[in-house]
Amino acid sequence: MKNDLKEILLTEQDIQDICVELGRVLTEDYKGKDLFCVGILKGSVLFMTDLIKHIDTHLSIDFMDVSSYHGGTESTGEVQILKDLSTSIENKDVLIIEDILETGTTLKSITELLESRRVNSLEIVTLLDKPNRRKADIEAKYVGKVIPDEFVVGYGLDYQEKYRNLPYIGTLKPEIYAH
Repeated sequence: MKNDLKEILLTEQDIQDICVELGRVLTEDYKGKDLFCVGILKGSVLFMTDLIKHIDTHLSIDFMDVSSYHGGTESTGEVQILKDLSTSIENKDVLIIEDILETGTTLKSITELLESRRVNSLEIVTLLDKPNRRKADIEAKYVGKVIPDEFVVGYGLDYQEKYRNLPYIGTLKPEIYAH
């Protein structure tokens, strides 16, 4: 799999350092609040698992499975909710945990849906941000790293459901995904 990568953008240590720092900030910001973390499947699972270890406050977790890629490398803009939350988030401080924020169309749909459920607050933490790809008017309050506009895989991020198990994040060689 490593031979399919052009370069490694974030090493395992880089990712852990980001999780520690974001965890420190989130601990401070959510101290004494009813924190409810929503992981966006499947990509955020590894990041969420490592991040919440460093949030030193009471919290609950749940997951949503939402797709706008449908197997390709670009968002289609058509958002499908495949799995919704299994519990109420009314009067909770909700933190959406995402692997990457690119076009923002998926996250915009998710935030609008969750805000309609009468939450106390709603924020987004993302491991990676590609602001120059943004199509929707949305930003993450907490960002691990801003990255260039390249196709990245690893640490939960995939191409056709592959590469999620890499312990680091790298850019995929264009010949791997070009048809």
